Amino acid sequence: MPRINDVGGRDGFGPVRQELDEPPFHADWEAHVMAMNRALIRREVYNLDEFRDAVERTMSHESSYYENWFRAIRTLLEEKGVV
Repeated sequence: MPRINDVGGRDGFGPVRQELDEPPFHADWEAHVMAMNRALIRREVYNLDEFRDAVERTMSHESSYYENWFRAIRTLLEEKGVV
């Protein structure tokens, strides 16, 4: 079954718009989510494949990129009994 972000060669999504001088993060909390994810992977709480799977399982098009990451991290921590 295809997942929400599996677009496998579909057309019609339009060009990717790149912001000039775009900052790496639009808010401090986004940097914290990335740091938290890196730390949890480094400590082997979960691995990159598990994280990607969790993003795919929990993704919402209404949420921002890092909101989806945070939802995936929360899901993995709950599933593994960490929280």
